[in-house]
Amino acid sequence: MRKKIMAVVKAILVVLLLFYTLFPIYWLVAMAVRPTSEMTGHIALFPKAFTGEHFKMLFEEKNFGRAIMNSMQTTLVSLVLSLLFGLCAAYIIARRRFRLWVKKPLTYWVLLVRVLPPVAFTIPLYTMFSRVGILNTKMPATLACVLINIPLIIWFMVSFFQDLPEDIEESARIDGATEGQLFRMIVLPLVAPGIAAIAMLSFMYAWNEYTYSIIFVQSASNYTVPLALAILNTEDNLTNFGLVAAAGVISVIPITLFVIFAQNYLISGLSSGAVKE
Repeated sequence: MRKKIMAVVKAILVVLLLFYTLFPIYWLVAMAVRPTSEMTGHIALFPKAFTGEHFKMLFEEKNFGRAIMNSMQTTLVSLVLSLLFGLCAAYIIARRRFRLWVKKPLTYWVLLVRVLPPVAFTIPLYTMFSRVGILNTKMPATLACVLINIPLIIWFMVSFFQDLPEDIEESARIDGATEGQLFRMIVLPLVAPGIAAIAMLSFMYAWNEYTYSIIFVQSASNYTVPLALAILNTEDNLTNFGLVAAAGVISVIPITLFVIFAQNYLISGLSSGAVKE
């Protein structure tokens, strides 16, 4: 009897947790497809009619498609650069022997960059970007994402490289493989789950990045999705909840698809990186 009661209690808790987690997503979608006429006064739980006018307005009047393209460019470029430099740095830290007084400060410095709040770097970054003359481009937001993602990639991937048997690399060197061939053709395929997992986390950060974008992006033609969402939520558009909800639905689609297709790599990557044999 006691086991049945516990099973019922657990089932109720699971249902409540699912409701607490999924209801905001449902409400976002419901507001996006609900006509504007239903958003005055008491709003029903379920829409009485469905419309696509909010999505149409986003692309025809608000130029939201441009913001999506800007976000895709910023995110993908920053992801490639972050992986390129982060993976190489993580492999060097994991495999090369440094003097103690060099390696410890180096690793702590990398961690410090990640631990500090992003706003701490805004003034020096703004000064550098202003002197270089790239503030009116997409590059500042892209490079800022690279700055934040590289330390995360290094700390995440060091454990993967350290777990690899060094005998495999020694055998490849004996067979005549260069360091570049060894890294590209042997090491990277072996840590592919970890790369997929950290790529997903870096993609999510870059796609949702708002702090640097609002400071560095000065032209409406370079607005990213978070900036476009913020512009929609102004005094003129605050009452048009359907428009804001539609933009929110579109903004989560790329991340959702990315997670769905790479979820197996994410699970295996996170678990294998945390377990030491």
